Amino acid sequence: MKTVLFVCVHNAGRSQMAEAFFNHLARGKAQAISAGTMPGDQVQPEVVQAMAEVGLDLSRQRPKRLTSPMIQAADHIVTMGCGTEGVCPALFVPTEDWGLEGPKGQPIEKVRLIRDEIRRRVEALLAEIGTQGPS
Repeated sequence: MKTVLFVCVHNAGRSQMAEAFFNHLARGKAQAISAGTMPGDQVQPEVVQAMAEVGLDLSRQRPKRLTSPMIQAADHIVTMGCGTEGVCPALFVPTEDWGLEGPKGQPIEKVRLIRDEIRRRVEALLAEIGTQGPS
């Protein structure tokens, strides 16, 4: 089974949304994990709210620290735009960067736009790696 690793600095927003969408849409044909180099204390409340609106519960998710075993187990690594924040945690391995704005401190309307863009990109990634599950 293919494994995708979504990485951002705090693992409290974008990468958590990507992991949830990927695992939901892949329907067991592939798996995703997410992590950050400086994990936050919790998933951002506005992210939990925006994902609940589309039926995905992140209320029990916790940010995780990026580890070497995670990197080694990944078939594909996606950074979530952390280069725009001046600190990209995964520059030492080949990655694809999605260049997404962070949801922290954004109004819920903006978080919804970021969420929807992440879903669109996850769907495209699933199609690219040939693991799109049934809708």
